[in-house]
Amino acid sequence: MSPIDREEAARRAAEELLKPAYEKESLLDLVYRRVMQFLGDLVNTAAGGGPAGGVIASVLIVLVILTLIALISWQLRRASRKNALAVGGLFGERVMTAAEHRAASAGLAAEQRWSEAIRERLRAIARDLEERALVDGMPGRTADELTSEAALSLPGFATRLAAAARSFDDVTYGGVPGTREAYEEMAGLDEQLRQARPVPVGAGAAATAWTPVGAAPGERPGAGGPA
Repeated sequence: MSPIDREEAARRAAEELLKPAYEKESLLDLVYRRVMQFLGDLVNTAAGGGPAGGVIASVLIVLVILTLIALISWQLRRASRKNALAVGGLFGERVMTAAEHRAASAGLAAEQRWSEAIRERLRAIARDLEERALVDGMPGRTADELTSEAALSLPGFATRLAAAARSFDDVTYGGVPGTREAYEEMAGLDEQLRQARPVPVGAGAAATAWTPVGAAPGERPGAGGPA
């Protein structure tokens, strides 16, 4: 095979660059070019169509700009909602009941997948509190926001709820591996919260201890009789 000289190499390179694969432009560039071409056509129409044409072209340009602003705003809100679920959000996109989260947590714990089990157990706590109307259902809620609001109705659990939120954040965002002990603490908190009565609005500081459902007034958790 004879060597290719400089002119032949340049000719082949030019032919290669003329192939359709190199003519493709990005979607953003295509949209930008089409919009600018459309606006340019409108300006040309305004310049050659007299006063009426100028008014129509100006109105259309304003409408196009407003439409673009609306589309950009919608996309930003959509991305914000997705980020709220993906970053810092307590729940995923799928809506599950407290019982479903609890069952998923138990299954993960049986496989010793402690980090995932901890996450699902706190989600069970959150959904249970929502189902009992002790906290408001809030899309994109974080674990800290949940526990802070829950502590208003269940002040006796404030410290453990805050610890549960830290445990959730540690295994979800901090790269801390979950443990059996952390999961069992979360599961025990879940079971106690399911039995706890909310403190009435205006109750004094003496009502900070949790009271299981069905317990007599003044009875302490785990105690055999009245305090």
